[in-house]
Amino acid sequence: MRTRMLALTSAACGAALLGAAALPASASGSGQDADAGPDEVTAAELLAEVRACSRISKGRYRTDSGRAKATVPVCGTRNAVFWKADMDIDCDGRKTRACNRKTDPYFLPETAFQSSRGEPLDSAALPHVVVPGPGKVWDYRKSGLTGGSVVAVVYRDRVRYGVIGDTGPTGIIGEASYAMAKSLGIDPDPSTGGAESGVTYIAFKDSRISPIESRARAQSRGAALAREFVGRS
Repeated sequence: MRTRMLALTSAACGAALLGAAALPASASGSGQDADAGPDEVTAAELLAEVRACSRISKGRYRTDSGRAKATVPVCGTRNAVFWKADMDIDCDGRKTRACNRKTDPYFLPETAFQSSRGEPLDSAALPHVVVPGPGKVWDYRKSGLTGGSVVAVVYRDRVRYGVIGDTGPTGIIGEASYAMAKSLGIDPDPSTGGAESGVTYIAFKDSRISPIESRARAQSRGAALAREFVGRS
């Protein structure tokens, strides 16, 4: 719901690289996710299912407002849609210590979808993904998606589950909440954080959970959908 900045300044890029070097093996791409259970679907299993793209978007998206080329298509399978992009940090919604006008100059006190109490979502606490607002390139609603639809996000060897919680500019893709970034080992700072590439978003069709703010339901439903997606069930 914002006009995006470029993902990182050159100084922030250096900090991000140093931070990546300090991450444990599970976050640096060597070995299996240390936080995953023995029966959890792995990043490698999910990525194997999204190697080929059957494009469903009419065109492609840019990953940032300052980039001229649109390079990211939205792809479809029988029971999911996916895209591979960067991750910018969404801090919109409930005002918190992590997300406010001081930490994020583009902060908005609202989200496209609300909690079961009719309040903006808490981006600092709820792992969620931002989808482009309906436009000529793609309309997420026509793909069986809505607020609360379950999403698996893959970064390096980590898989995390969340929901669709907000919408953004109609021509830009690749954004998730502060909480989602943090859970993936990505710097969640809304001004200097994010990941410049390497993030895969898999949104499962007709998978809406309620209440939208339930992390436990997103996790359990996401894990079950992921097993079905890779052919385990």
